[in-house]
Amino acid sequence: MRRFISITLAFALVLSLTACFGPPVDPDTVQESIQVIAMDTPMFISTYGRRSTGAAYASEDLIRALEARLSRTEEDSDISRLNAAGGETVEVGWDTYCLLDQAAFFNAETGGAFNIAIAPVVSAWGFTTDSFQVPSQAELDRLLALTDPRGVSPAQLGDAKFTASLEPGQSVDLGGIAKGYAADKLADLFVEYEVPRAMAQLGGNVLVWGDRPDGTAWRVGVQDPARPDEQNAFVGVLNLKNAFAVTSGGYQRYFEEGGKRYHHIIDPATGYPADSDLTSVTVVAEADPDIPRKNGAMCDAYSTGLFIMGEEEALRFWRSRRQQNRENAFELVLVTEDGRVVVTQGLAEAFTLDEGSGYTLEIVS
Repeated sequence: MRRFISITLAFALVLSLTACFGPPVDPDTVQESIQVIAMDTPMFISTYGRRSTGAAYASEDLIRALEARLSRTEEDSDISRLNAAGGETVEVGWDTYCLLDQAAFFNAETGGAFNIAIAPVVSAWGFTTDSFQVPSQAELDRLLALTDPRGVSPAQLGDAKFTASLEPGQSVDLGGIAKGYAADKLADLFVEYEVPRAMAQLGGNVLVWGDRPDGTAWRVGVQDPARPDEQNAFVGVLNLKNAFAVTSGGYQRYFEEGGKRYHHIIDPATGYPADSDLTSVTVVAEADPDIPRKNGAMCDAYSTGLFIMGEEEALRFWRSRRQQNRENAFELVLVTEDGRVVVTQGLAEAFTLDEGSGYTLEIVS
């Protein structure tokens, strides 16, 4: 059995406004909404403001351009050429260089839990081609020897030339960070187009920009991992302004064989689907219009890494970053195997538990 749930957070309260007749409409509430199928997922973007139409369609162009460079399955993409180069150095674009560099940083931060070089192992399980199988231990041992992230070498040569290389036999997959990076780029675009408010849902990656037209926060639902097929089945709702929210979970994509379920989040330490006591991880961080930070990519990478770590290590990681008072601070919503929703202190007032979900709420500091 296979189930692919690509939308894990609600695209909430998108208002449809018309101004053909009737009283004048506030230009800041003029809205344009588009749907894009890209990066193997449906994406929804709704922009507001005087330049909302231009911003919406520029958003689509941006996403498609990123997909053309970053996709592992597009034959002429930077990543496909890099994976096929057999260890030779290839020229890549700025976005590819940035993501490879960021991926190395997040790999180090998470102690190896987030690792884009795990791609050969993911392919062995069939998650790249949907030809699912349980690989032998001998095959996993062989492939795990190719997943050392230190073999991924991006380089900048001059002001506008970038290259990358891999160790022979290696390959990379940016699926665990590319949509977060796209959200970062959308935030830059919203600044450029003077967008006062917007919501972008890129699969499990959500960017809420500003507030809703009525001045209240955007409502972002956190999918109940136990009910992935139910569109409005949430463990709770986050009320957010100017924020990234990214969810990862084993319920999103999996197959069953021999009565056992195997999900797509592979632990780089074992080569097997992560044996986590969590069913989903949502990472939330600020999207500040005045201080551009690449928090979208961070949230994307950490949502995967912290899922692999499990509850105890994920919370230890969060506390360590909080104590260091880092600029790139983040908060968490963890859904556990034993029926709890664990919310870090910074989201205590922003999160509302769905009382009918059957989960118990736990606020941690």
